[in-house]
Amino acid sequence: MIDWTGLAEFLRRRRESLQPEDVGLPRGQRRRTAGLRREEVAALCHMSTDYYARIERERGPQPSEQMIAAIAQGLHLSLDERDHLFHLAGHRPPQRGVVGEHVSPGMLRVLDRLGDTPAEIVTELGETLRQTPLGVALTGDTTVHDGAARSIGYRWFTDPATRAVYAPEDHAFLSRMFASGLREVVARRGPGSRAAHLADLLLAGNEEFRTVWDDHEVGIRPRDVKRFVHPELGRLELTCQQLLDPDRSHALLVYTAVPGSESHEKLQLLAVIGGQTLS
Repeated sequence: MIDWTGLAEFLRRRRESLQPEDVGLPRGQRRRTAGLRREEVAALCHMSTDYYARIERERGPQPSEQMIAAIAQGLHLSLDERDHLFHLAGHRPPQRGVVGEHVSPGMLRVLDRLGDTPAEIVTELGETLRQTPLGVALTGDTTVHDGAARSIGYRWFTDPATRAVYAPEDHAFLSRMFASGLREVVARRGPGSRAAHLADLLLAGNEEFRTVWDDHEVGIRPRDVKRFVHPELGRLELTCQQLLDPDRSHALLVYTAVPGSESHEKLQLLAVIGGQTLS
């Protein structure tokens, strides 16, 4: 059963304890609110301000598990705080484990400070959980997919648009790398896992995947330099650095260019034009 009073009070206290800079937001001028405003929290949680405000006012229907998970992530809650929020909302918390999608507050704080850099947080299956605005401008919004298509490894073999983001001469290597990575996750998680389900789907429907899968390659790691193809700016050669969270099997990928290089100039231009196309 939902504890409306406890839920509302917990959310208010968590909201008031956060400052805009804690979650990557500008402070602005003439700020009188203690902590974050409701509309700021709603934006972080990808929901309407009215919906979030009604929860804090103890009104409306019981929030769904998906909404509670979104609020927990938006407020940068720890796992203990997330579980407490689920209990207050009358739901059973998600099972803890390394395959969860709740990003740690520490990794989110790092991502929030990378507003001028392409970066993303991904799962072990290559599912994008968060992107910086410049990351969206570079590769498109890869958080919008659902089902098997959330995994870039699955999209690589099924969606030509995914391949168009990368230099053609790297495609053969990337096919081997994605198959190798999936094989390792299948071995680690076992039959019946989501990784095994993805492999079964690809084996049943993609001849190229079957070919590289049959080679049984493992240990093929991403190259330090990734070559992207932007529809307006052309080719960008970017170095990829990783920050790993082994407790959740998440990785923060940060893409940078060598200062003074052509790719560095294009990256600066990308920061100006954002996701818009050049006229």
